[in-house]
This record gives sequence, structure tokens and C-alpha cells, in this order.
Amino acid sequence: MQKTLEQIDYFTIRDQVASFCLSEEGKVNLEKRLPLHNSDEIEHLKKASREWLNCICASSTSPFNGWSSIRPLLSVIRMTGASLTLEQVYTLGQFCTACSRAFTYIDSHYVDWELPVLKAESEKLLPVNDASNKIYRIITPDGEMKDLPEIAAIRKQIASLNSRIKNIMNSFLKDSKYASVLESNVPVLKSGRQVLAVKAGMQNKIEGIVHEVSATAKTVYIEPTESVHCTNELIQKEFELESEIKRILTQLTESLQENIPVFKTNLPLMEFFDTTLAAARWGKENNCVYAIPCLTNDHSGQNRDEPPLLYKARHPLLGEKAVPIDIQFMSGKRVLIITGPNTGGKTVTLKTFALFAMLNQTGLPVPAGEGSRLPVFGKIFADIGDDQSLDQSLSTFSGHMKNISKAIKFAEDDSLVLLDELGSGTDPLEGTAISMAVLDHLIEKKAFVLVTTHQGILKNYGYTNPACINASVEFDTTTLSPSYRLLMGVPGESHALEIAGKSGLPRFIVNNAKNYIATEKADVSSLIKGLNTKHRELDRMKSQMDKLQRQLDEKEQRQTERDIELREKEHQLKQGFQKESEEFLAQSRKKLENLVRELREGEITREKTLGVKQFINDLTAATLENERKIQEEEERLGLEKLEAEKKAHELRSHTSNKKTKKRLSNREALAFAESTHVSEAAAMGKASDGKTVPLIFEEGVQVEVGANHMAGTLVKLEKKGVWKVQFGSVQMSCKEKDMVLVGGKMQAGDFKADISVEMKGDSENEAPVFELRLLGMRMEDAIRALERQLDLCTLHNFPHFSIIHGKGNGILQQAVHDYLSHYQGVADFRFAPPEDGGFGKTYVTLK
Repeated sequence: MQKTLEQIDYFTIRDQVASFCLSEEGKVNLEKRLPLHNSDEIEHLKKASREWLNCICASSTSPFNGWSSIRPLLSVIRMTGASLTLEQVYTLGQFCTACSRAFTYIDSHYVDWELPVLKAESEKLLPVNDASNKIYRIITPDGEMKDLPEIAAIRKQIASLNSRIKNIMNSFLKDSKYASVLESNVPVLKSGRQVLAVKAGMQNKIEGIVHEVSATAKTVYIEPTESVHCTNELIQKEFELESEIKRILTQLTESLQENIPVFKTNLPLMEFFDTTLAAARWGKENNCVYAIPCLTNDHSGQNRDEPPLLYKARHPLLGEKAVPIDIQFMSGKRVLIITGPNTGGKTVTLKTFALFAMLNQTGLPVPAGEGSRLPVFGKIFADIGDDQSLDQSLSTFSGHMKNISKAIKFAEDDSLVLLDELGSGTDPLEGTAISMAVLDHLIEKKAFVLVTTHQGILKNYGYTNPACINASVEFDTTTLSPSYRLLMGVPGESHALEIAGKSGLPRFIVNNAKNYIATEKADVSSLIKGLNTKHRELDRMKSQMDKLQRQLDEKEQRQTERDIELREKEHQLKQGFQKESEEFLAQSRKKLENLVRELREGEITREKTLGVKQFINDLTAATLENERKIQEEEERLGLEKLEAEKKAHELRSHTSNKKTKKRLSNREALAFAESTHVSEAAAMGKASDGKTVPLIFEEGVQVEVGANHMAGTLVKLEKKGVWKVQFGSVQMSCKEKDMVLVGGKMQAGDFKADISVEMKGDSENEAPVFELRLLGMRMEDAIRALERQLDLCTLHNFPHFSIIHGKGNGILQQAVHDYLSHYQGVADFRFAPPEDGGFGKTYVTLK
């Protein structure tokens, strides 16, 4: 397998991805990774990488920082008396910082950016606060030793000694009497000590210790006596500083022993984060996608095995030169036979499919289009290139047979077999026979096989065998060069003669070659050319269909947006009408309640009666005005619709000579309907002479109204289709369509109204309920429903009902009781007994 992975450039691409890791250990981990065979493990890696891609697209901030390798440091920490260096301590600090940053980053964004896999893995990270506090107590974020109290005094003494040595040196360098003695006006560092460069003949002018003489013997390096003591003391203090730092680091190393389990637990998790993030970063840079698994579960829970598909696949090593290709297996067809000219891309196609399959099984994205599918292969075998070996006495054909034999012996139904130039290197007839026999055996084993060949008989084999599918690399006959596109379902010609002529072979030789094969190849060539022409025509038609489909989709989208806009406008209008109706109803209710209160508080006087009549007249006028406006709007819309229909009719008349029927306007249609309407609800009555006569709507006629069959008497016609009806001592306005004639005409003096009320709404929904449920309502909606219930109870003489308001926080309960306590028509209200709801239910009794 190692050799096959090398042949398909797997290691090259894997190392490219590894270069995107932030840490050394993540890079090493990815460089050692090989294709996996467990589908769950593969999908886990891909899901994590896909989630990192979401993060990268949403924010440019790095999720965590990199770190150097910490695995070797754990053995140092474990050793008694061992000491980490300052650089190693800094490496551990970087790792702790990376752990904290990764956890915080994922925890902050896992909801908004949908990171379930990363969140689950981050929850496994152990806290690093203790180790981090220990490390950063002694070093700065840049990895320098802090100025701790233990070493601050020593550093101060060292600084003082350096200052004294500097002053001593300056006393010689700046003194004019030594100008002719010194070779240089700056001190020189020899063996860690500052010395003066003195001319060889003048060394007696400066007292001190000679440390070195130049190679030319012209310069003597002398340390002045005044600085010798200071330098000795400086060396001693520097040794003390190093010893103190060593002691601090040893103490820190010993204290970190208890944090080894934290490092060992977190390191694999951080490597997982680093490698999956690297895959996402590489995928984003190369416009990659994550392949869909071929084996999936459908909605019914059954396993569904889809054939492999690569859409717009691009080999990553070709860069911008890569021509996207589509490779599609069909259900039940596991052998793909690719034919076509040399240098046309057959072998690249072979390698691309195998490379993408192995990258997918490594948990990496592939440079292809969305919707690409790849299975999980258990084994991969390849016979690519020339395995000729002089050392092992292997010819080209023998090398091919050795590789093919291995595939035949070990291939299974989950194996991928790559056979490049199958049947070459020997006699064409025998090579073709061997090729078909090999394919027969691999088909029996149900292995996935990709074959490239120039054998013409194998093209026919691909057509006749139901397990095979032909494909070819396209060749441009005008330029005599390949286009590197893969045509599925169509075999290709080798075009050897055309390529040979373009490569410099004399034309007369090419022509002679054509004469030799003209009679044998004519039929096959014509067939292939015809298939290629039909394939190009199908591609053109498919492109046109795709274009039309896009136009239809765009048109449908615009229509959907227009419908949504119209519905929004309609909703806004309904809200406006609803608000106006509520305001009108609220004002009318207040006036009516005031009038009823005045009538109940005292005697009915002429002024009060006139006030009630004036209120009713005003209410009627306002209602009629609203209806008039609505009717005008309907007429205007009808005229506009009629005008639009006329224009549409005119447009249609230009394209058709057929006569069309005249369309009626809304007003004309209504008039026609009224002129031909026969009431289905007309009742029959008896005249004084015993004859049966039809009853008609007129004053004094007895009627029943609504679903409750309320008996009443017609008082007068208010407007067309609407009558004033008396129910006992109450009068209401009702529509003819809601009434049924049930009795003869009464005398005018038999009925008289004390109070007149206009009923609004549908008569079928006007009955009060025995149990009013307010649960789940807002307080305003609940009070409005209670008002309606009380009005209906008054009109229908309904003395008792109950209200279910629930307990909750008591807000709705209090609002209901407050309203009932101020409503004059309520005689009594009280909570229900415990067995019937208790404090969540109220019984109401009306006067």
C-alpha cells in the first residue's frame, strides 16, 4: 500500500496539509496519518474540520496559538531532581495558553456557528489553570524570567558592578594622557572580561593584568587593576544569579509533576484540534468540499448505497492548470474503462480518483464540487507505470503481471484496483485476452476497478458487460490536442496517427499507416465518432435545459417574493381595518354602557329616550358610512379589474381570431344574480281564506334568527337586506339571510321597543358559552373576550356561567375579578370549589 500511495501522490498532498498546522506536534501527527477504514472515525474528523471551516469563514481570529513539542518534556518533569530550561518552561506555557484559548473560543461560538463536535471534544479538556499559574509566575508572556524578589537583589548588584566597570574603563578611554597609549577608544571583551587595547610599547603606562597579545604582537590587551576586583565580583554574582534561576526552575519542574495527567490528556485533544483546523485551512485555500459517504441511511432508517461520484474534480498538484473532470459510477457498475489519446489525461484521471478516495479516508476535504460522493475502501491496489527491473530480471510485461496478480489474490468487494494501460507490453491479441479475463475475475469479486487502455476490444467489452461503463478523454480534432475533459459513457479513439504527425513523424509515413488500417478500423472509428457527436449534442442540450431551468427558478423566486410582498401589504391593511374597528367598537361600547347606566339609575325620561335613539342613529350612520366606503372601494377595484381584463382581451385578440364571450363587471354580475335569484328559504303561510300563500319579509312578520332559533318579530326595514327585529324588550338589527319566516303578520301595536341594540358579527357565533376559557391569553385579549361573553349573556338572558383563568402568578385572575366587580350587570361571583378548579376558576351570576 505504501508504494501505491506514493504513486498517487498521497504523501505529497498530506504533507502540504500538515504544513498548515500551528504546532509541531500537530504537524508530526498529520504527517504520520494514513488512510483510515472506520467510517465513523472518518466522518468524525470531517465533521470537526467542517466546523472549523465555519469558524474560519465567520472570523479571521485564530482559535488558538501554536506551541513547540511538549511530549519529550513530560519525561524530564517525571525525573526527580531534573530541571527544565527557561525555553522549555515557555513551551509548556504556550501549550497551556493554547488549551485555554481553544476552550474559550469554542465555548463562545458553538451555538451561533453550530459546532457540536468541537464542543463535545473541548469538554474533554482538563483545566490548565494550575499549571499555567505556576509557569507564568516566574516567566513573562514572552518567555523571559520575571524580576522575582529572589533574583531582583542579585540583578541589582550585577547592574551596579557593570556600571562601576564602565566608569573605570571610561576613566582611561576619555583621559587625554592615555590617547597615545591606547590602540582603540572602546573596551574589548576577552574571556568575559573588559580589557583595554594598549600599544605593545606602552603597556607599562597602565597597571593591570595582561590577558592576551594580538597575532602581530603590536597590541596588548590589559585589564586595569582598578577593574579586576569588580570583574571578579561580577563573575561571582552572575554565578549566584544562574544558581538561583536553576533553583527556581528545579522547584517549578518538581511542582509540575502533579500536572502531568493534565498534559497527557490534553495533548491528543489539542493535536486533534490542530490537525482538523489545518485540514479546514488547506481546504479553504484550495476550494475544497467534504465528500458525502456513499453508504447512508434514508428516512426509513434503511441503508442506502449510492455509487461514487466526483463532480468537477481537480488534481491539487496541477494548480490552476487543472481541468475539472466528472467521474461517475452507476448503480451496479463497478468497472470504469477509460480510453483515449496519449497525454490526454487518462492516468491523471486514475490517480485523481484514487487520491481523492484516500484523502477522504484521512478525514481531509477534496478539491471538487458539492455533492461529490466517495466510499470507504478497505484495500487499494495499483499497477501504474513501468515496473521493469534489471536486478530482478523483470520485463515491462512481467512487472505489470506481478502487480495484477497481487490485486487478483487479495482484492475484495471493498477494494479499489487501478490498472494503467491494461494489456500492454505484449502481443495485442494475448494482452487483450488476459485483460478481459482479469476484469472478469475482479467483477466476480465486486471490486471497484479503474482501467486505462488502448485496446479496441476492451471498448466493446465495456459495452457488452453490464458491470462496466466506458469513458474517454476528449480530443480536439481541430487542434489535434487533448482537452483533458472526461466524457462518461463514450469510448475514445487513441488518435495515435494524428499525435504522431503533430510530433514530427513524416506525413508520408502517417499516410501509409492510415492506408494499412483503413479497412479494419473504419467501422469502429465511425461508431466512436458518431457517439462523440451525439454526446456533444447532448451536452449542448443539457446546457440549454440548465439555462432554462435557472431562468424558471429565478422567475419563480421573483413571483414568490412578489406574493410575499402582497401578503404583507394585505396583512398591514387588515391590521389597519382591525384597529379602526376596535376603536369604533370601544367608543360605541362606552357610549352604550353610559346610556344603559343612565336608564337603570333613574326613570326613563323623554330626554334619555331621545339620547338612546340619537346614539343608535349615530351608530347606524357610522356603520352605513363605513359600508359606503367599502362599497366604493369594491366598485373602484371592479372597474380597475374590468379595465385590466379589457386590455388582456385586446392583447389576446391580436394573436387569435376566435371570438370571446363578454365578461360582466361586478355590478352587472350582481344585478344579474339578483334578477334571477329565487330564495330557497321562503316559507309558506296560510291566508284568511285557508289558501296557502308565500310569506314575505314585512313589518309584523314572525321570524327565527341564527342557529339558536331566537323567536322575534320584524319591526321595520332599516336598509336593503337588513331589518330591525324585536326580541322581547330588546331590538336588534339582523340580516335577511340569517332569518327564517315562521309565522303570520302581527299588529303594529303588539310590539314596542324599550331598548334598541345593533348586533355585530355572524349570528351563528353569537351564543354565550357555559364555560369561558381564558388560559394562554394576554390580559387585554382575555378582558375583551369577557366583555363579549357578558354582552351575549345580557342579550340571551343567560344568568350563569363560569370562567377558567388559571392560577399562575394571579395577574389574569386579578384582572378578571376587577372587571367583574365594576360591571353593574353582575350580581355575584366567587371561586369554584376545590374539586371543580378552586382558585383557577370563577363562577359568575348575572342580575
